[in-house]
Amino acid sequence: MNNSLFSAFEKVSSKAWKQKIHVDLKGADYNDILIWNTNHGIDVRPFYHQDEMTETLTIRPQQWTIGQIIFVQNESAANLKAIDALNRGAQTIKFVIPNNSISIEKTLLNIDLDTADIKIELQFFNQEYIDQLAKISAKAVLIIDPIGHFAKSGNWFNTTNNSLIVSNTITINTDTYQNAGANITQQLAYGLSHLNEYFNVAQADVSAIQQVTFNVAISTNYFFEIAKLRAFRALYNTLAAEYNCDADLVINAIPSKRNKTIYDYNTNMLRTTTECMSAILGGANTVFNLPYDAIYHKDNEFGERIARNQLLILKNESYFDIVNNASDGSYYIETLTSQLAEKALIIFKDIEANGGFIAQLKEGSIQKKIKESAAKEQEQFDNGQVTLLGTNKHPNKNDKMQNELELYPFVKMNPRQTLIEPIIEKRLAETLEQNRLKTE
Repeated sequence: MNNSLFSAFEKVSSKAWKQKIHVDLKGADYNDILIWNTNHGIDVRPFYHQDEMTETLTIRPQQWTIGQIIFVQNESAANLKAIDALNRGAQTIKFVIPNNSISIEKTLLNIDLDTADIKIELQFFNQEYIDQLAKISAKAVLIIDPIGHFAKSGNWFNTTNNSLIVSNTITINTDTYQNAGANITQQLAYGLSHLNEYFNVAQADVSAIQQVTFNVAISTNYFFEIAKLRAFRALYNTLAAEYNCDADLVINAIPSKRNKTIYDYNTNMLRTTTECMSAILGGANTVFNLPYDAIYHKDNEFGERIARNQLLILKNESYFDIVNNASDGSYYIETLTSQLAEKALIIFKDIEANGGFIAQLKEGSIQKKIKESAAKEQEQFDNGQVTLLGTNKHPNKNDKMQNELELYPFVKMNPRQTLIEPIIEKRLAETLEQNRLKTE
């Protein structure tokens, strides 16, 4: 672009813009009228300017991959589904393994492990099984998060916390915090403190860690979610430098469950589309989409195909694979990134000053903070300040869902003895939906 075009115009500072706004407001309060107060401890201003910018992160992955999650109940069925998904556009497959009776060899049969990106998530801990996986494929990435399991279930794997580092990869499941109602600064701080516990255990062996994976849930707060992923990278780089850790950071993103609904369920496709866009623009390495009917239907070919096709459209028809730094240079996003990282660091330092993440889980402090944040958001939803279209705004009275529920879409109460209070995931619309089902 010819810069001479702009030479005729004088530069306008942020101070000058604000003075002009004050004049146009004619005495009205700037802060009351134009400042948006968020639940994340950050106030959004009406404009952002280059002269207020601070330098932020620019490192990001060169490419992102389309992922699909496959829960393995039957090895042959899961294997065929994975091969079909890879043939139809998926690039990363995450197999979720529920127990050690599942054969890895049968699950991976006829899959080209040199070209396909394979992740194996274990919902249990068995060192022999982990060692066997390493022998079968050195390229398949193990996903297991003992601390995340402790936080979500209330108990350690095998009722012990002696085996926190089980391979050369570390996984941090921050999606639990988001789906339970934690705000963005809490998600960042808890994820960082969660990782710090692993680094503390590794200590001298931290150089052996080759990869750190953050599993992150994305909501419809479009720009904040872009900034969240950027802040995760900035915070990771800061913490890793303290331990002289040069492990690669991988961010796996998936849409949040918290804002999904059973009524007017097609709206879930609109929600997941913008959430996947935030994940891509924020710099996720892999995006796993959530099928529109995932919360109330069993796995099905149609829902999974639509979810995969949403990502294929974003990548191949919307050209989200052409530019890898589309959000760089946006004054708004850059400022949000810095502010979120700074707020998260304050929370992180407070956690570490009070014994660390595990100690705070045992005391119940983390759970209490998340419940407070969730209750605030729930009140906003109940009052109509947070809108879920088709659910608490413009609902379709003709929608009938009682005969559509193949899965129980609400919090399951399963009283059991736990070491700590587990962090419970809950959707915003659950109470409203339960009341509506009773009147169908």
